[in-house]
Amino acid sequence: MMIRHRLEYDAAPGAVYEMLSDPAFRDKVCEAMNTVSHDVEIDRAEAGMSVRIDMVQRTQGVPGFAKKIVGDQTRIIQSEDWVAAHGAPLAARLVVEIPGKPAAIRGTITLTGDESGTVESFAGEAKVNIPLVGGKVEGLIEKLFIAGMDAEQRVGSGWLVGQR
Repeated sequence: MMIRHRLEYDAAPGAVYEMLSDPAFRDKVCEAMNTVSHDVEIDRAEAGMSVRIDMVQRTQGVPGFAKKIVGDQTRIIQSEDWVAAHGAPLAARLVVEIPGKPAAIRGTITLTGDESGTVESFAGEAKVNIPLVGGKVEGLIEKLFIAGMDAEQRVGSGWLVGQR
């Protein structure tokens, strides 16, 4: 299932990139997502950064057919490999995996400037390799992923104006 989502920030791409590279920001996003637990690792390099977020989330509200697959809680590992090319949009390869489950999201995040600030765009695919119910689970994963991105935007909008 293809996923496309767009977030907008009232700040320059460099400021949004700096926010995304701050472990305290990532912790705050995980807290806003009401994770059971989370661990954030960010490794910055001259040409970009790598981000790894290992989190456990509750599955309350998940339909019964999916709850049988994921249980009461599920572990999610989100990996981002960012490249900061001078003069070009900032971009990352994103992979979200559920260890031990045949499901993943893979795609690209880009940060581009526009007249009002920064647009963070995601384009990718949710894939669940389970016969018969895979498509339904992909739709559920898409909704949860977009809800997580929207939580990031809410936290990020406040963060960029000093609400930390």
